[in-house]
Amino acid sequence: MGLTKSKNTSFRRKQLLPYLLVSPYLIFVSVFVIFPVLFCFFLTFHKWNIIAPMRFIGTENYARLIHDRLFWKAIGNTLKFLSLHIPLQLVISLFLAQLLNQKIRAASFFRASFFMPVIVSGVVITILWQQLYGFDNGMINRLLAVVGISKKGWLVNPDLAIYSIAIMATWKNLGLYVILFLVGLQTVPEQYYEAAKMEGANSWQRFFHITLPMINPTIFMVVVLSTIGGFSLFIEPYIMTSGGPLNQTLSAVLYIYKQAFQYYNMGYSATLGFFYAIMIMTVVILQKRFIEKEG
Repeated sequence: MGLTKSKNTSFRRKQLLPYLLVSPYLIFVSVFVIFPVLFCFFLTFHKWNIIAPMRFIGTENYARLIHDRLFWKAIGNTLKFLSLHIPLQLVISLFLAQLLNQKIRAASFFRASFFMPVIVSGVVITILWQQLYGFDNGMINRLLAVVGISKKGWLVNPDLAIYSIAIMATWKNLGLYVILFLVGLQTVPEQYYEAAKMEGANSWQRFFHITLPMINPTIFMVVVLSTIGGFSLFIEPYIMTSGGPLNQTLSAVLYIYKQAFQYYNMGYSATLGFFYAIMIMTVVILQKRFIEKEG
């Protein structure tokens, strides 16, 4: 009888062990993921400024979102940013990775050099580029003056500001995607290239018919990470332009931040954030389907 009871106790412990092992992760996800999402959704139906008690207002926040021209302008600014940021990120990082994949001297030095901006604080990088973009004393305008080109208002011209920020953000994140592409390129079997050479394929044909199809998963990863990073644009416009000039660099995340911590519209800010998260998820799903179809 005692032996049977001991076996039952041991069996119960073995059954509980997996749940005990995953419990820290479940607690973390519940506290920092599930609860914030549910609370955010709860806030979308309320008006709250942190100080005063919450007040239920139904779907008024959603109606306000639909007619909020400034929010849709911020969405448009973010899409403009992405229209330059993603192609630049994809083409330049793949080009540099292709170069680094060759047998060149000091390859490790160049890899570390490209990756260095990624680990530097985004605030530091932004302040540095703010100085480079300076109208009177910025190094870029000084170099343009040397070759006889007039100064450009990189951050004060409404037509240039968002694209100037896109170039800076691309430079900062380039090293990460170079490393990702480099890893992808090194997984392509060398036998494929040798067989293609024997068939008379030139370097461009080998690139388009072997390299690109083989690194399709890496391309998808880079596009998705660039998209999510672009939709999360905040530090750059917040420090460099504060959303100006004329709200031309006001990103969606910066607008959500202002609604929450500048105007204290927590309920409306939660509504914007919830809608924006669904929008990003939809775009990523569409990208995945398109890239898989092309692949």
